[in-house]
Amino acid sequence: MAKEELIGSMSDSQLYSIGAYFCDSHPDLVDDVLKQSVEIERDGLARWAKKEKVEESVALQTLITGLSVRFYTALASDA
Repeated sequence: MAKEELIGSMSDSQLYSIGAYFCDSHPDLVDDVLKQSVEIERDGLARWAKKEKVEESVALQTLITGLSVRFYTALASDA
C-alpha cells in the first residue's frame, strides 16, 4: 500500500474525525488538551481525575480527545 493510500485510509477513521473537529472548533484549547492528555497518560486516569476533581469519564474524554488531536495532526502534517 502506498503512503498516500495508507494516510487516506487512516483519515477516514473516527479518531481522525474527532481530532480534526476539535482542532477546527477549538484551536485555542489544543495545547491545553494535549498537555492534559499527557498528564493522564503519566499519572493514570483515576489519579488524574481525583487530582483535578473531575469524574473519571471526563478524564477519559480528555484523554481520547488528546489522542485524537495527536493522531489528526500527525496525519495532517504527513499528507
